[in-house]
Formats: sequence, C-alpha cells, structure tokens
Amino acid sequence: MPKYLIQSSYTAEGARGILKEGGSSRVAYLKSLFESQGGKLEAFYWAFGETDVYIIVDVPDNVAAAAASLASSASGAARVKTVVLLTVEEIDAAAKRQVTFRAPGA
Repeated sequence: MPKYLIQSSYTAEGARGILKEGGSSRVAYLKSLFESQGGKLEAFYWAFGETDVYIIVDVPDNVAAAAASLASSASGAARVKTVVLLTVEEIDAAAKRQVTFRAPGA
C-alpha cells in the first residue's frame, strides 16, 4: 500500500481546537479518518517550528490521500502538504528503467 508523509501546520483556529480538545483526541480522529479511506495511520508526531505535525500513513492510492488532504485543507484549520514516499524497491526499479534524457542546452 502506498505510504505518504503529511506535514501540517495549524492556523490560529486549528490551534484553538487543539487547546480545547487536546492532542490525543486529534490523533484518534485522524486514525479513524485514514481507516475510513481504507488506510492506516502509521506514525504521528507533534513538532516545534514551521510544521506542527508530521504524519505517516498507508492509504490505498493517491485518490484516498488527496481526499483526506482536501478535507483537511478545506476546514481552514490547517495547511497541509502531502509527500509520496517511495520504498527502496521502487527506487531500485526506477534505477533499472531506461530513460533517455537531454539536459537543457545540451
């Protein structure tokens, strides 16, 4: 199942929600959200700095990942960035694939 890294930064509204409901409640909710998309929340970490939350999830496909990202972003409570993660096997397969490439101006 494809794996994704989700980086989220809460808006002021989202931060007020965390203060009201707590962090555990948010993790439990997101676990159920990804399960409803046929996936699994693998890891959830709070952080300091520009990004408030780092999440790793397994979901069936890009459509499921995009649906979760759109719903979260549309709430206005967070800014979300989703990154597709690749396995070492996928990189090995990509390295073996023949691709003809010409650099600009070459």
